Amino acid sequence: MTIQARSSKKRKQHGQDESADTFNEAVNLEMLSDEEDREDVESDNGEVDEFPEIDAGSDESGEEDETYESEEDTGASEEGSSSSSHEQLHIFPEAKTIVSDITGQEKRVYPEIEPDYDSDSSTEDTPNRVGDIPMHWYDDLPHVGYDMDGKRVLKPARGDELDRFLKTVEDPNSWTSAFDKKAQADKPLTAEELDIIRRLYANENPDANYDPYEPLTEWFTGPGKEEIMPLTAAPEPKRRWIPSKWEHKKVMKIVRAIRQGRILPNRTKNTSQPLFYSIWGDSSSSNAPPLPAPKPSLPTNSESYNPPEEYLPTEEDKRQWEETDPEDREHDYLPQKYSALRLVPGYERFIKDRFNRQLDLYMAPRVQRVKLNIDPNSLIPKLPSPSSLKPFPTYKSLQVVHTHIARCISVSPDGAWVVSGDEGGVVRLWEVNVGREVRKWKFDGKIGSIEWCPRTDVSYFVVGTDDMLHFLIPPNLPASILQLTQSTLAPSTLPPPPETPSPVKWSTPSSNTWTDETAVLTIHLPPSSGLPTQITWHRRGDYLASVSIGGSQGAVWIHQVSRRHSQAPFKKVRGKVQLVLFHPMKPCFFVATQQYVRMYNLSEQKLLKTLQPGIKWISSMDVHPSGDHLIVGGYDRKLCWFDLELSDKPYKVLRYHTRAIRSLHFHPTYPLFASSSDDGAIQIFHSRVYNDLMTDPLIVPLKILRGHEITKGLGVLQVKWCSRHPWLVSGGADGAVNVWCS
Repeated sequence: MTIQARSSKKRKQHGQDESADTFNEAVNLEMLSDEEDREDVESDNGEVDEFPEIDAGSDESGEEDETYESEEDTGASEEGSSSSSHEQLHIFPEAKTIVSDITGQEKRVYPEIEPDYDSDSSTEDTPNRVGDIPMHWYDDLPHVGYDMDGKRVLKPARGDELDRFLKTVEDPNSWTSAFDKKAQADKPLTAEELDIIRRLYANENPDANYDPYEPLTEWFTGPGKEEIMPLTAAPEPKRRWIPSKWEHKKVMKIVRAIRQGRILPNRTKNTSQPLFYSIWGDSSSSNAPPLPAPKPSLPTNSESYNPPEEYLPTEEDKRQWEETDPEDREHDYLPQKYSALRLVPGYERFIKDRFNRQLDLYMAPRVQRVKLNIDPNSLIPKLPSPSSLKPFPTYKSLQVVHTHIARCISVSPDGAWVVSGDEGGVVRLWEVNVGREVRKWKFDGKIGSIEWCPRTDVSYFVVGTDDMLHFLIPPNLPASILQLTQSTLAPSTLPPPPETPSPVKWSTPSSNTWTDETAVLTIHLPPSSGLPTQITWHRRGDYLASVSIGGSQGAVWIHQVSRRHSQAPFKKVRGKVQLVLFHPMKPCFFVATQQYVRMYNLSEQKLLKTLQPGIKWISSMDVHPSGDHLIVGGYDRKLCWFDLELSDKPYKVLRYHTRAIRSLHFHPTYPLFASSSDDGAIQIFHSRVYNDLMTDPLIVPLKILRGHEITKGLGVLQVKWCSRHPWLVSGGADGAVNVWCS
């Protein structure tokens, strides 16, 4: 106790000012390895610490102790100062002595270490202290090891593959990390480690300081470094080229042991199954036995080397046999006659016959299949009898003849009048019942299309010629209908011109010059538009669309009669437009190109659906009066039925024509539709559409009408139904316009 008090007094005066420095030096100790201790340490800043001198007199008691003590300090003050200085110099935390609750004896407990704020290890993760053991031992455990205090280190939460992928997307530095098995987490890689990985992937040396092209160190070149070869001048020993007697004795010993049977060589392994087996052999008892191999045909008299005379072919038979294809010959040989067997030459087709025999064995069926006895008539669908589906047209009632090809026809909304045009520029108006011609118009050029306005309060039709659309009024109209028709086509007050000018011009002649043979209204299409091949009306009769064969993208025009305005609905169309149609119920517009049919919404101005009929070139189409079904015909003889609510692929494909389909038309009131083709035939179908969405449409072929002659490879070019009767009007390339009645 006295020694401790003296030392504390000594440090009280001498080291009180340096207590803080002493603590810092004690904490900031550096432990050097054997290699580091031999060299200078950077933290020393080039200075060498001097070892403090030992004061030998500090151990003596006497007068020197009295010099460090103050006269005012008492014994109590000495003890207090010694304890306070001891606490300041004590670096590590002091232990507390407590009584154990279990053993009842005293034990020393140290407080937990709380690192300072400046400590580098305060922010590190708890290291795993399991050591060098296989980490798969912890696969089924919730923890991955133990820390310094012996507590379990739980596995960090790891997401699934999707979470890891999203993490790589959000974190641009995620690819610079590697999975640590001990920590069970991704650890970022340093720049040095990434550089090593990059070098390994490039098949380079991992060391960046390695120079593969460093200069060669010439060890044996230079004065005093010359090597004298060979190293020794002793002669080569004789044993290097003389066989060894010891090896000879050892080999002969093994040979004698083999001869005496004391050493047995390795036996070849016997395979349980043969290398070659017959595919026609016996099968297992669980399966049915295979069919017997097909037997080759037995030789006949004609294959003999000396056949009878009746089997020998004549010169005509030989020539005919040589000209026939090998597959069509009755026999693959010609009988020949030899006087003796020794004169018969070698069989030249031996290899080929053996090969064909092997093919027969290989291709022959080895499984016996049960033949199904099915009546072919049971596979035919049950369709109603055509007699129960009447009325439909069955015979030709009358005929109107044109001098040129009758390419286009149209029937009035009341079904009483028919207007037809030919390629000579003649338009004829005649009655359906008797075929009497009422009026004839003559135009310059071909007539490309004709269509009657669907309105019942007015009566007029449109004729399409080169770059023009003519609006004609039929004669013998009631005064009220005539006045309303004239005011519709040529109003006294013209509507204001549209804001956007159109290249299509509308012209109306003076009312003083109106006659039954002149057009009341004419629409001048843009130059080089060509012949309008189709004219179709909207159901209300105010809008009509025209398709011309000339031009590129300006082939489709929509005209409004009330405003006297025309506009192109498409700025750019994919493919060349063939046909267009208005939807009968919705503001939709069908556009048919060569291979696709696109359905547009005119009010929203967007594409609704693209139908894929699978036809090489679309020639005609028509929409059902309900608006839910569409039929499309092509030049490749296909007729596709589409259910617009079902799919963009055809519901049913019909192939009843032998040549290209030219025209299709649904009856507006009866469940009928007709198709015409270049084969000169008209197919009549029963097409009943049910309101129940679960019931498929009923399509039944009813009648084939033949009455047109094929002229220049063209047959029936257009068909139209009468709205109030099950009558059909057809125009053909022979110039005849026929009416078919029931």
